[in-house]
Amino acid sequence: MKHFDDIRPFNNEEIKQALKDLANDPMFASVLKKVYQQTEAVEQLLQLIGQLNTVDAFQEKVIYPILRQIELATTKGISYSTMEQFNPSERYLFISNHRDIILDASFLNAIMHAHGFSKTENAIGDNLLIFKWIENLARINRSFIVKRNLGIREQLNASRNLSAYIRYAISEKNESVWIAQREGRTKNGDDQTQPALLKMLNMSTTKPIVEGFRELNIVPMAISYEIEPCGISKVEELLKRKYNPDFLKSKEDDLKSMANGVMQPKGRVHYAFGNPLNLRIDEITQGKNNNETIQAITEYLDKRIYANYKLWPNNYIASDLLKQSEEFKAHYTPEEKAMFIERMENEAATLSFEKHEVVEYYLKMYANPASNYSKYF
Repeated sequence: MKHFDDIRPFNNEEIKQALKDLANDPMFASVLKKVYQQTEAVEQLLQLIGQLNTVDAFQEKVIYPILRQIELATTKGISYSTMEQFNPSERYLFISNHRDIILDASFLNAIMHAHGFSKTENAIGDNLLIFKWIENLARINRSFIVKRNLGIREQLNASRNLSAYIRYAISEKNESVWIAQREGRTKNGDDQTQPALLKMLNMSTTKPIVEGFRELNIVPMAISYEIEPCGISKVEELLKRKYNPDFLKSKEDDLKSMANGVMQPKGRVHYAFGNPLNLRIDEITQGKNNNETIQAITEYLDKRIYANYKLWPNNYIASDLLKQSEEFKAHYTPEEKAMFIERMENEAATLSFEKHEVVEYYLKMYANPASNYSKYF
């Protein structure tokens, strides 16, 4: 375990001190106050955190109640589908599209916990660990760190170590794992698995490539938010990059994205679990070399995410508005269309770019999931 010390979640010997540090951090306390809006409730919660000494106790007594509070305040309910294909005694590598920095994996774990399945360890980029309390919270809460923005040699070594840790977590620690299909959140709604992710996962084995992937027990998963909580921020980032290819987000931008993702409305949220890749891996990789195998698995994951994505009225409305058609009018009401347009107009007015560009990017963000489904099904 020593060579994983800088990226792994905290172990049992480290948890108690990490929880005390978290409970005493004033910035963490201020974040809780925004969630609960009651000073007395926050003080009681901080006192409780300082007395806990296991990850399970922290998640049970702190994280899940906070997530429930967020669910009630910012969503119209979280649903899920197709979990009957899982064996509670097996461990899986869930690979999904990525919409929200914090809540994608958090809501997943709440669903897994509520239905008696093993919770996952979760990947988080080190660019998001802006303050010490965020790193502590992430590593207490079963997250491991993905190192980014390194030199070529350092990045290669970091990728090998990350690959080894994920395989170790599944094969030896007996933990399930969640990781996004690409680096960073999808900004335009066009979910695509990066082949580089699968190449990284393959670094940690000397077995034939199909056997190496079979060992990871990959499951494609689709996460669908009715309303993009950071939608207009994603549009702004895309337009800034369009006009300034050297644009880089600041730490303040990342912190704002994390806060908005948690606190802004999300409408309905749905998690759809696909069948394990192992059921089809021999069929889709038969006769292929290593590069072709990577491509075949990449395409399989994309298609299953597109197929399982829950298309909301907003997705169909955006597609029709973008095409200036009524192709999908059976999937939404005039009232839903009017509400979507009003939200888009209000959010577009907050940006200084040309309105027609903001509207185009905004509509594509919602329309792309419907377009991707239409391509294949």
